[in-house]
Amino acid sequence: MSEAIQRLGATQSPLSPTIKIQLIENDVESQEITSLSPSSLHSSSSLTGMSAPAATAKMGPSIVSCLLYSLCSVSMVLSNKSLASSYQDKILGDLNVLLVVFQAIVAVVAVVFSKKIGWVDYPSFNLKTAKEWAPVNILFCGMLFTGMASLQHNTVPMVTVFKNVANIFTTFGDWYFYGSLVSLLVVLSFGVMLAGACAAAVNDVEVTPIGLFWMLANCCCTAGYVLYMKYATQSIKLSKWGMVFYNNVLAVMFLLPAAAFRGEVATFLATSQIHTMDYFFKNFYAGFVGFFLNFASLNCVSITGPTTFAIVGSMNKIPTTIIGFFLFKTVMLPQTWLFVAINLMGGFIYSYAKLREKMKIQSRI
Repeated sequence: MSEAIQRLGATQSPLSPTIKIQLIENDVESQEITSLSPSSLHSSSSLTGMSAPAATAKMGPSIVSCLLYSLCSVSMVLSNKSLASSYQDKILGDLNVLLVVFQAIVAVVAVVFSKKIGWVDYPSFNLKTAKEWAPVNILFCGMLFTGMASLQHNTVPMVTVFKNVANIFTTFGDWYFYGSLVSLLVVLSFGVMLAGACAAAVNDVEVTPIGLFWMLANCCCTAGYVLYMKYATQSIKLSKWGMVFYNNVLAVMFLLPAAAFRGEVATFLATSQIHTMDYFFKNFYAGFVGFFLNFASLNCVSITGPTTFAIVGSMNKIPTTIIGFFLFKTVMLPQTWLFVAINLMGGFIYSYAKLREKMKIQSRI
């Protein structure tokens, strides 16, 4: 399944398919969640009095996993923006759900091919396992559709604000259900990011009761999806590649009927202008990136946990916005630069907070 955006630099009404794709991509990226257990920390040798450089070195796998996830995420967003730009002037409406289906099919083909030639291994399809994994995809679909509804009833900056609220929901759930520690610096970093989104939206505050309902529903579905993944990955015995396989197979099963119901399949079949090699190549490339994004997401959350995963997802907006500015000539408003600067500050605070936590844990060993 393919997570993003340049929300604040886009025209805000009416919403074009490009803007919708970019925003919905934030709801598409999240994957597996397994936090680093205390036992894994205690298995290392004694590191009492660890210095900052040594602690940073110990965080190497976490840093690499976050960078890999960020690279795949930004690549997916930019490829989907290119896709949306290639058809937005040729059809009425959008193909948001159908694009996810196309990319999930490519990811399934890629993981099955990798298994056939011996690169990866996972159990064959099993109905019982599929039923156990299904709630993950149901929450994913809920996240996707409430995100679309939010865009229909709210302005882009307001949706951006509530995406940051969803990260706070995730962190609270991580603390409440799984006992993860949340320091004051972590809370401060979330507050800074939320303040940046609010500052960028200050001139476009428009909330209706129905719009508020859909945004809160999207926050709950987003947090529920990420948090339930932690439970699923602990209770369902699957390799990461097995999770990639079931994630994408079930995504096709759930979302293809939804795309047909929304009229996207009929629109696609009836629009010969987009039946080109360029369009199919872009879809294939996005699906191939999504294949790696699945693994990168699973790896990131398994090493760092839900809260860090949420923060990295928010930070991905920064390179996406800047690269999109140069590649797609997106208009960058002053509010957009403010949002980027404050989000960057929040990310630095969070990184410093996690380094301090790591040093404290290791000093107690």
